[in-house]
Amino acid sequence: MGRTRSQKKTGPAYVQNGTRNQGSAKRSASCLIAAQESSNGKRKVLRTMPPVKSPNGDGGEPLDSVAGKASAAAAAAAAAAVAGSPRHFRFTDIMEKKLNGGTWTEDEIKWFISEIVKENGTIEASQIGAFLMCTFIKGLNAEETACLTKAMMLSGDTLSWPKEWEDKLVDKHSTGGVGDKVSLILAPALAACGMKVPMISGRGLGHTGGTLDKLESIPGYTVHLQSERMRKIMEDVGCCICGQTANLVPADKILYGIRDVTSTVSSLPLITGSIISKKAAESVNALVLDVKVGKSAIFSQDETLGREMATSLVKASSMLGTKSTALMTRMDNPIGCCIGNTLEVAESIQCLRGKGPTDLRTLVEELGGCLIDSLLQGTCNGKQQISDTLDNGTALAKFQDMIIAQGVDGCLAKRLCGLPMDNIDEVWQVLKKAENKTQLKAEKTGYISSINSLELAKVCLELGAGRAVATAAVDHSVGVNLLAHVGSHVKKGESWVTVYHQASDFTEKLSNRLQATLEYSDHPVSVPNIVIDVVRPS
Repeated sequence: MGRTRSQKKTGPAYVQNGTRNQGSAKRSASCLIAAQESSNGKRKVLRTMPPVKSPNGDGGEPLDSVAGKASAAAAAAAAAAVAGSPRHFRFTDIMEKKLNGGTWTEDEIKWFISEIVKENGTIEASQIGAFLMCTFIKGLNAEETACLTKAMMLSGDTLSWPKEWEDKLVDKHSTGGVGDKVSLILAPALAACGMKVPMISGRGLGHTGGTLDKLESIPGYTVHLQSERMRKIMEDVGCCICGQTANLVPADKILYGIRDVTSTVSSLPLITGSIISKKAAESVNALVLDVKVGKSAIFSQDETLGREMATSLVKASSMLGTKSTALMTRMDNPIGCCIGNTLEVAESIQCLRGKGPTDLRTLVEELGGCLIDSLLQGTCNGKQQISDTLDNGTALAKFQDMIIAQGVDGCLAKRLCGLPMDNIDEVWQVLKKAENKTQLKAEKTGYISSINSLELAKVCLELGAGRAVATAAVDHSVGVNLLAHVGSHVKKGESWVTVYHQASDFTEKLSNRLQATLEYSDHPVSVPNIVIDVVRPS
C-alpha cells in the first residue's frame, strides 16, 4: 500500500477541530461514495479492505485476519462495555446532532463502537465512513476523544496482571521515526530497573521501520505470544516485545481500514483513539509517548502540530487513568547511525553495552527516566537508573533473557549478546549477512549540516529493508551504516556511509540519491538537543 493518500509527499497536517484541506475533503467524499456504491453491506467492504498500517509507524494486520468482524470474545467485551447504555440509538440522529454543532455523549459513542464490532451489528460500512468523515470535519473535544478511546479499548480483550505489579507496569510508544530502535534498548533497561514492560509493537510499512521486523532478524524470535506465555515471560524476565493479537482492540482494525480509504487518517481525535486504545488495553500504570517532530516525522512536521498531538495523547491517556508524559523529539536526521533491521539490532546491542551513538542513548535515558520518575514521583533519578543499567550490563542481560524466552536458541543469543560490538560488522559473525557492501565517498570537504533521513529510509526500502505493502517480505540483512553524522567534518573522498545490499540491487540511481541526502557547511555545526519539550497532564 505504501504511504496512505493523506501521507503523500511531506505527510499530512492532522485535523482536530474541522480545519482541513479542501482537496482532501473532496477526495474523501468521493472515496466514501465509492465505498457505498461498491458493496451491499458492511461485511463485504471490510473483507476486501487492503492491509493497513496504524498511524504510529507500527504495521497493522490485514482486516482479513478478523474477517471484518470481532471474535466472539471481542463481541462479548463490547456488549459488556455498553451494558449501561440507556437505550438503542438511531445512527442518523447522532450524526445530525454532531453536524448541527452538538456533542456526542459517552453512551452514543459506546453504542456506535459496540455495533461495529458485533457479528450482526446494525452499522454498515458506509455509516462508519460517515462517522469518520463527520469526526474529521467537525472534530471531537477532549471528553469525546477520551470516550471514543475508552470504547475502542473495551471492544476486545484487555490484559490483566498480578496485583503486586500494580506500580511497576510501564510502556512506551513512538509515533515513528527513521532508525528508531529505542524499544529494543528501553524495554530491557526498564526491566533491569525493576519495571514490568508488556510492549506490544508492530511491523514497518513504508519508510518507517518496525520493531518486530528488527527482532525477527534474530533467528527463532517469535512475536506471537499467547497471554499465558506473555505473563510467564513478564514474571521471569520483566519485559517482552510482541505483536498485537486479533482480539486486542478489534474496533481499531475496522475503523482504520475505512479511515484509509476515506482520507480521514489525519484526524487527530482518531489518531489519538487508535494509539491510546491499544496502550490502555495493556493495562499499564505509566506510559511515555515519543512524539516525533520534523521533516521525517509521519504526522508532525513542525512543533505546533507536534505539541497538539502530544497534548491530545496525554489528555486521553490521563483521562483513562494512565499516568502519561509525552516527549517531543527531533526527527530531521536519523536516530543513531544504522538503518535496517539486523544493523539496528547490532546498534541496540552496542548501546546496551554502554557504547553507541550519543543521540540514541540520550533518547533511551530521557524516555526511561520520565517513566520511572512518573511512577516514583521524583523520589529517585530515573534517568541515572537507566544509564546505570546500560553501563553495568544488566540491561544487556535482560535483553538476552528476553530473546531466549521468546524463542531464540540460547547458544545463539549468548553469541550475539557476547559480541564486543566495537564495530557494527561484528554482527555478521552471528546473523545473516548481505551479499555486498559499498562505501560512498564525500563529494566535498566541510561539516555535515543535515542528513535527509526520509530519503535514506526510502533508499533502504528499495534495497528491501522495508515493505511497500503489508504482505511484502523483508530482507533483514540490508541497510546503511552512517560513518559520519550531523556535525561531523568530512574531507572530499572520505567514506561517509556503508551500504549493505544484495548483488544487483544498489544501482547508480540509488547511489546518487544517497549522495543527495547530505548538506554541507563551511563552518562548524552545532547539534541541538534531541528533546524539544516535555508535555505533561495539565
